[in-house]
Amino acid sequence: MSAVGIVGPGRAGLGLAVALTRAGHDVRLHGRRGKPVPPPLRLSWGGPPPWLDTVTVLVLAVRDDSIEPTATAIASTGAVTAHHVVLHLSGLLDTAPLEALRASGAALGVLHPLQAIAQPDAAPVRLRGALAALSGDERAVRAAAELAESIGLRPVRVAGDAKARYHAAAAIASNYLVVLAAVAERLMEDAGLATGDARAGITALMEGTLANVAADGPAALTGPIVRGDVATVRAHLTVLPADLRALYCALGQVALGLSSLDEATRDRMVELLKRDGE
Repeated sequence: MSAVGIVGPGRAGLGLAVALTRAGHDVRLHGRRGKPVPPPLRLSWGGPPPWLDTVTVLVLAVRDDSIEPTATAIASTGAVTAHHVVLHLSGLLDTAPLEALRASGAALGVLHPLQAIAQPDAAPVRLRGALAALSGDERAVRAAAELAESIGLRPVRVAGDAKARYHAAAAIASNYLVVLAAVAERLMEDAGLATGDARAGITALMEGTLANVAADGPAALTGPIVRGDVATVRAHLTVLPADLRALYCALGQVALGLSSLDEATRDRMVELLKRDGE
């Protein structure tokens, strides 16, 4: 097992630290200021991490715009050497923000767990089975893959020039799912349902849909658009406010691309969605 140092005790850093610790790794944690952390983790804070010479893998679990200044500050200590592997967790960026450490001889790379971590204590379960996107120097990728596999992540390589597409996919799947849930909840409340009932119903529906997606992929798509039910779609558009009508139409046009409607029905649906989406 590895000696791993993590800079940044936010949700991602803490979640990763908990998962690695439970997998048997020796984990050190450092932040800008003191705060409670889940036992048996211990947190150092202020100035550069005091344990840099005791770890072999250093993970910068900080915001994207903080990776470069953090790497520069750590490079100035001279404590990172050729025996280190340095990783960051950004899903968008490649190794460029770590370049201040290049002269040290350390291997530089990226490990991005494709999972939302809200509660650090739940991370060991939430991370198991999720993808981990890896890129960077070969030695860094090997070390990142070993760490990922040790906590149940599924490592995959994503080239640096493909990171923006990969990250956009992650944002759509995670962030926009929450947006869609919020929109659906609002409409349910407008229909007279209590918030608790609306949220429970939408969550159950989304969970069922995700199970279908896991089994069948895009073929799991159902609903009036892929059925060609023009009258139902028109009824929806009649009651939606303008902002949600535009969203409905934009998503509906994408859904049409997944359908196998006959040409005449598709044309009627396209005309309806384009007209009401403008």
